[in-house]
Amino acid sequence: MASTRRTVLALAGSLALLGSTRLAKAQAWPGKPIRMILTAPPGSSIDVLGRLIAEQLRDRLGQPVVPDNRPQAGGTVGTDAVAKAERDGYTIGLSFTGPLALAPLLYAKLPYDPERDLAPIVMVGSAPNLLAVNSALPVQNAREFIEYVRRRPGQLNYASVGNGSSSHLAMEMLKAQAGLYLVHIPYNGAPPAVQATAAGDVQAIMSNPTSLMPLIRAGRIRPLAVTSAQRWHGMKDLPTIAELGYPGFEAIAWNGFVAPAGTPREAIERLNREINAILQASEVRQRIEAAGWDPVGGTPEQFAAYLKAERARWAPIVKRAGARID
Repeated sequence: MASTRRTVLALAGSLALLGSTRLAKAQAWPGKPIRMILTAPPGSSIDVLGRLIAEQLRDRLGQPVVPDNRPQAGGTVGTDAVAKAERDGYTIGLSFTGPLALAPLLYAKLPYDPERDLAPIVMVGSAPNLLAVNSALPVQNAREFIEYVRRRPGQLNYASVGNGSSSHLAMEMLKAQAGLYLVHIPYNGAPPAVQATAAGDVQAIMSNPTSLMPLIRAGRIRPLAVTSAQRWHGMKDLPTIAELGYPGFEAIAWNGFVAPAGTPREAIERLNREINAILQASEVRQRIEAAGWDPVGGTPEQFAAYLKAERARWAPIVKRAGARID
């Protein structure tokens, strides 16, 4: 009996030690620097937002948060790097509409499955795309632009921030609904796409306000309309595309943090909690809004549901446009 009691006590002690060790490990995260993969080039909205949050996370977590730009292939290279990283909570990525929702609909062989291989952390921001043109183009508003393009089928080009981006498919949606023929020229991120539009290498673009505003202020690019359902607070004089006679037109750009699937729940919850707190800080909100974005936040589950809904919403649009990337 005494021997059995000693065995039981020893087993209980071992279990208690194991539990405390696991708890200590959970509480110890993060114990080293965190890599933040940014799926767009320096100067892009993803880069601006990611580095802003990285600075704040460093102070809140007590560890360096190191940005790592991986902009290739419309953000799918960086998103794939997140999906294939160690599942230990030390790699996260800030990705966006294209790689997370649209790429599975466009790529015949995508190296990752967003639903299977990624764990949503939190949605960061959303913004409309602006329909804009090179300032030398002889149009002053969106209606004039549409008529100008209709009279010149196949003669004009438009830039996007990458194949499969909302920048790409928002214009494809307009082309389909308005009966336009514009040639698509994809660029590797917003900065080169915007610069090409300002230089006149292409005539038009749809992109988020962050990348366009400096050249709009400089008078080199002219904004014509917004792709949100309601007029954008940053330029209330611009009509929505829906107002131009295309009811239901909406193409929002958004972004959010993801981690490799299987990342410890403790790390996901801590990151979610800290990033939500950062997004609610007044000075951070002001900086995000000044960049043309609306802070979002929320739970991992809410972000996962939004991702699923976006894929379902865009699927028939992609099919109708016949857009594919081999």
